[in-house]
Amino acid sequence: MTTRILPAVGDPDAARSVTTLLSQLPDAEPAAPVGDSTQLIDTLARLAGEAIEELPEVVLVHERIGPVPALELIREVSLRFPAVGVVLITADASPGLFAASMDAGARGLATLPLSYEELANRVQAAALWSTGVRRHLGTGGDVFTGPGGTVVTVTGAKGGVGATVTAVQLALAAQASGYTAALVDLDLQTGDIAAYLDVQFRRSVVDLAAITDISPRVLSDAVFSHDTGLALLLAPGEGERGEEVSDRAARQIVSALRSRYEVVVIDCGSQMNGANAAAIEMADTAVLVTTPDVVAVRGAKRIVRMWDRLQIRKAEETVTLVNRFNRNTEIQPPLIQRITGTRMSGTAVPASFKELQGVVDSGRMHELDPRSTVKQALWALAGELGLVKPAQGAEPRGGGMLRGDRGSIGGRRRKGGTTSGGGRK
Repeated sequence: MTTRILPAVGDPDAARSVTTLLSQLPDAEPAAPVGDSTQLIDTLARLAGEAIEELPEVVLVHERIGPVPALELIREVSLRFPAVGVVLITADASPGLFAASMDAGARGLATLPLSYEELANRVQAAALWSTGVRRHLGTGGDVFTGPGGTVVTVTGAKGGVGATVTAVQLALAAQASGYTAALVDLDLQTGDIAAYLDVQFRRSVVDLAAITDISPRVLSDAVFSHDTGLALLLAPGEGERGEEVSDRAARQIVSALRSRYEVVVIDCGSQMNGANAAAIEMADTAVLVTTPDVVAVRGAKRIVRMWDRLQIRKAEETVTLVNRFNRNTEIQPPLIQRITGTRMSGTAVPASFKELQGVVDSGRMHELDPRSTVKQALWALAGELGLVKPAQGAEPRGGGMLRGDRGSIGGRRRKGGTTSGGGRK
């Protein structure tokens, strides 16, 4: 049996050393090394999207891989791709690290400097385990094996620009179209999703922060099932408790949600911390909400630059949404795009707060009138981002924009129906 092996090694010298040893293993089919955690997850997701049989049997994770730490990366791979055997390559052979790597989901640990015999034994053991799991899955095991649901984060350029309204409506649109959807409040100190949806709750995201292995049952105990069908994971009622949610905890929570729900929308607020930074880094799409005024656009530029400095997300990988759009303002989407360097959404949200005031004050955001231009624009954005299932027999138009959408910027159409400033899935 041929064993497919995917090394994740950032250091070029270490990558060459690992590749040389792997090429000597019998019946081994090593792939070209990937250089960072993002590339590894993207590669595995692409292969899993084709078929479980396309996944490598073994993934080797070097201890100095980045930007996600090795143990966190192993945990994410184990949660999202449970049929893959992961082996950690490290110079630390201490019992503590061994236990930590096993807790994270590794199937073995190979110590540096690598020896042929040890590497062969670890790879063989992980491959046998992977083969057994796949054989079980092939007989109808009910275990998640796909690339995971779509994660979208929504961040405000500053407070009050409409990030929470955007997140709520994106999640509602996904749920209404037939996807299983979760809405998460990672605005840990000042989160308002509970107030917007008239929810009284006891559990919050903090209850998952100290749990190292978030099982489906533990997750279901922490989420609130809303009348709309949305699963809500809310910010703590006591803002100071938000400090208990570390970046490591956030990664585990996002991975667990991704493995259970088809769409996960996360409200990250406008204040950056380790938890929402981790979520933004893991997201398939990061939406940055701004209003067409100088202060908000400066805030958007500041956030984009900070994300780039911290290697959280590149500007071109961020989708900017203009809220309270008015064609008569001096600051228009093309100017915002030049200032921030981000991609603009093909949809803008019109300045119609009167439509929102009643449902905001009553905490019934989910009952916003379908004729509302704000709702039409935000649900069109959900279609543009791929969060809405297309109606049967309907052909995609403009990335999923709603017919008669009054919030569309009206960018130049490209072949295939997308706009020149539209976001991508």
